[in-house]
Amino acid sequence: MSERIRFSGRAVLVTGASSGIGRACALALGAEGARVGVAGRRRARLEETATAIRKSGGEALVLEGDVRDEAVCKRWALACEQAFGPLHGLVNAAGVLGNGAIDTTEPAEWDRVMDSNVRSLYLMTRAAAESLKRTKGSVVNLSSVGGTRPYGGLAAYCVSKAAVDMITRCAALDFAPHGVRVNAVNPGVVVTELHTVTQAVADYPAFLERGKSTHPIGRVGTAEEVASLILYLLSDDAGWITGACMPIDGGRALASAR
Repeated sequence: MSERIRFSGRAVLVTGASSGIGRACALALGAEGARVGVAGRRRARLEETATAIRKSGGEALVLEGDVRDEAVCKRWALACEQAFGPLHGLVNAAGVLGNGAIDTTEPAEWDRVMDSNVRSLYLMTRAAAESLKRTKGSVVNLSSVGGTRPYGGLAAYCVSKAAVDMITRCAALDFAPHGVRVNAVNPGVVVTELHTVTQAVADYPAFLERGKSTHPIGRVGTAEEVASLILYLLSDDAGWITGACMPIDGGRALASAR
């Protein structure tokens, strides 16, 4: 069976589709025949993603807005359903990074990280729920190795990703009677704009070089590698997997803090 048939004609909404892992997921889904709602805040970048999907023979719908806004999430879910039919999949890939210890993180920064990484995921999943129930669809949330263990100076981020893991498990139980599966992936360091867009890392090349020692496998990851796991979890091949938080981190979670 051709891999393209895995998502042929299926509607999937991807948040954070303008860059990084979200964009890699949207492109991979389009290449495998999905009808993709590409959602995020940067319209020009979303248009680039949509154009690439169409060039590969897929269908794409640009959805601009802030995923932290409940009305936006409802609008995105409705627009996808009107354009493509009920959603078969949802990828919650939108998120932010925030530096700071508990005593140095300002309340406004704490709220920004929590709203972006946790509240937005809850709002988007809630908005898509009825559509997903009709198709017995699948949700994949983008978590982090930081959700499974603490890292100094990343308090809000680690707490937010631990919350993503728990939301994943709770939603998996809540949606199981409806045939909807909910899983998460927990990447280590991946080459994306996450660390550079807010200048969270002063010397990014040096940070990636250091990743060769902090990840036991000897390198950092790529967005395409994480997208491959996400597509597997979305697909019928993973039909008996729900509530899982799957590491894809080059062994990072196994290593001692450094």
